[in-house]
Amino acid sequence: MVVFLLCAVSIDTSITSAETPGDWVHGNLQDVVDLYRHFHAHPELSFQEEQTAARLAQELRTLGAEVATGIGGHGVAAFIRNGEGPTVMVRSDLDALPVTEKTGLVYSSQVRVKNEKGVEVGVMHACGHDVHITNLIAVARYLSKNKDLWKGTLMLIGQPAEERGAGAIAMLQDGLFERFPQPDYALALHVDATLAAGKVGFRTGYSLANVDSVDITVKGQGGHGAYPQTTIDPIVQAADLVMSLQTIVSREVKPLEPCVVTVGSIHGGTKHNIIGDACHLQLTVRSYTDDVRQQLLDAIQKRARGIATAYGAPEPVVTISEGTPSLWNDPQLGNRMSQVFRRVLGKEHVTEAEQSMGGEDFSQYGRAGVPIMMFRLGAVDASRLKRYQQLGQNPPSLHSPNFYPDAGETLTTGIVVMSNALLELLKP
Repeated sequence: MVVFLLCAVSIDTSITSAETPGDWVHGNLQDVVDLYRHFHAHPELSFQEEQTAARLAQELRTLGAEVATGIGGHGVAAFIRNGEGPTVMVRSDLDALPVTEKTGLVYSSQVRVKNEKGVEVGVMHACGHDVHITNLIAVARYLSKNKDLWKGTLMLIGQPAEERGAGAIAMLQDGLFERFPQPDYALALHVDATLAAGKVGFRTGYSLANVDSVDITVKGQGGHGAYPQTTIDPIVQAADLVMSLQTIVSREVKPLEPCVVTVGSIHGGTKHNIIGDACHLQLTVRSYTDDVRQQLLDAIQKRARGIATAYGAPEPVVTISEGTPSLWNDPQLGNRMSQVFRRVLGKEHVTEAEQSMGGEDFSQYGRAGVPIMMFRLGAVDASRLKRYQQLGQNPPSLHSPNFYPDAGETLTTGIVVMSNALLELLKP
């Protein structure tokens, strides 16, 4: 299947003075897949990526890269310099998820650790970051071997804690773009569990959402469940609030502005016949523009206070934890990259990705002033996707304990596409 992909993909024939990315993958794929299996079998949770970062740093040092570690936690910044020219950054995330793997793969993760709450959990690369790390190393290997094809500086970033939306800002606050050159462009890829291996998806402009978390503690006055007239019931108040929150999107925000307000958790009370003093709600809030983001957060607070007043209850406690900003793929960079994708893979293998309400802290580098582009990498063999369809099933999603990429096919495409993208941005 790997050989088929290498033949089917129309590799850029303008590269003649050295091996093409496709040629390099053909001769090195087994080593790359072995490296992928290592990362898959040794996942680490957010802000615990010590061994992952160490292996990444070791791999890049063997290529002659200048490597700095410990940035914003276990962040890695490496540089392969090749004369005058632009600086182009490629970013990979390093962390895995607290998910117990159920794929049955021979190299599946058996790792179990205690999380920050002291609870033992399984750990799995259920979001494809093992592909991202391996792809970054393989691309670095190719470019370091073929320096006559490009000029400038390749900046390679291994970022911690993407799954918590905290790693990019941690690296930036630790002086990433002050201690080292701010890149002229930044690229990243992300595996896609619904897109066939051998294909990529891209979108310019808004691609992923602002992500904010809101905690609301609704206060009441407890008492006996048989005498509700002597109490202020926080659970009834919370139920009223849940329904009220649903109309923010449908009745306050312009219908053409995508946004979501979801109450993901509600906890209150201790026993059948006891009315408690408080009820706790946890919300996730998604949007694209800064204006709508603020509108949603203001409306949530307004409704929480208004319902408390209606019930004669104490003012609720509303805590907003600002998460990741929306991901805006720079249109000029994105259009330039899309031409590379179509040239390298053929138009039939390049799709326009849908907007998503998911989040990605790669967006932070764009907010720091760098033109960014993240594209999606097909990760599941087309025949496997077809089989799910025949069975009337959805393929396992990212973050599922049953998700796994078809690594050889996925990495073949990822390496070829990312290498060609970098050759375009770093061309002499």
